[in-house]
Amino acid sequence: MNPPKSDGANYAPQGKPNPVVKPGEFAIAAAFLDHGHINGQCNGLTEAGADLRWVFDPDPQKVAAFLAMFKTKFPAIKAARSYDEILDDPVVKLVASAAVPSERGPTGLRAMAAGKDYFADKPPFTTLAQLDDARRAVSTTGRKFMVYYSERLHNESAMHATDLVRQGAIGRVLQVLGLGPHREGAGRPAWFYEPARYGGILCDIGSHQFEQFLTYSGATDATVMHAAVANHAHREHPAFEDFGEASLLGDNGATNYIRVDWFTPPGLSTWGDGRTLIMGDKGYIELRKYVDVGRDQTGNHVYIVDDQGERHIETEGRVGFRFFGELILDCLNRTEKAMTQAHAFKAAELCLKAQAAARRLAPAA
Repeated sequence: MNPPKSDGANYAPQGKPNPVVKPGEFAIAAAFLDHGHINGQCNGLTEAGADLRWVFDPDPQKVAAFLAMFKTKFPAIKAARSYDEILDDPVVKLVASAAVPSERGPTGLRAMAAGKDYFADKPPFTTLAQLDDARRAVSTTGRKFMVYYSERLHNESAMHATDLVRQGAIGRVLQVLGLGPHREGAGRPAWFYEPARYGGILCDIGSHQFEQFLTYSGATDATVMHAAVANHAHREHPAFEDFGEASLLGDNGATNYIRVDWFTPPGLSTWGDGRTLIMGDKGYIELRKYVDVGRDQTGNHVYIVDDQGERHIETEGRVGFRFFGELILDCLNRTEKAMTQAHAFKAAELCLKAQAAARRLAPAA
């Protein structure tokens, strides 16, 4: 369970160790610790057997906090004097980064140019030009640019739903609804309120939702049918967006609606009541990812209705987080089992296009 009253910046699930490589076989580094998701990224990779060798950030306080979390498990981890020191180490196979969103793309280009695979927090880009640059770099270097879409990859209910849909449990998926409310919390950095640096709400939080739509629907592309953003309650940050919505039409006819916001009330026991509803032609699935409001403060609840009846499946601690082990093996074997590069980039492209198309609404009266 997530700590009560937490915010999403500290979301870093811990799973059971399930190594896919031997000790020392797959070395990684963490660079630029601007978002707390870096802890979740490294949790997942190290539980799958990765050897954490380096950490770098210009802020020594961030480095100290990171070392305090991982030093016991990885006593040989070093604080790098520069990003180049990591890139110059031939042993490092992958760099994980949660830099300021506007810097995640350029940071990845440097990693790939140095012969490393790259694992960015979401959103991986804040402009379509950055996405184009990354696509070219992947093509020329042969390296991977993977993305931490944690609301599916690091959530057991969402991963179980991935399997159910692929098994045909609800037939052909017709529509996916994604609700991604988040708690703002206190002490957010200045860049959090600057759209040019965080990308806008549909680019940022919306990236999770669009990735899930592509996964559950099986669409490989989509058209933005509607997009809107608003700043309803942050007058002290006039450029900020605290509400966003969008709808997509997939290339296979499936539709998508998402709503993302920063209005989680203080009374909720966790950082956001994230939910996904997947409608098929033979049934439907609802995910209550982080809490079952008024019933159970644990997350990872799957509800499914089909021809056989109604079922509630509790997946907490029962599914695991296979993405990270699959990613390590993909890096070693140059395969694409965890996620294809095309899928990772298409989700990023859709959130950028939705953000660019978004109409700005007036604050609600």
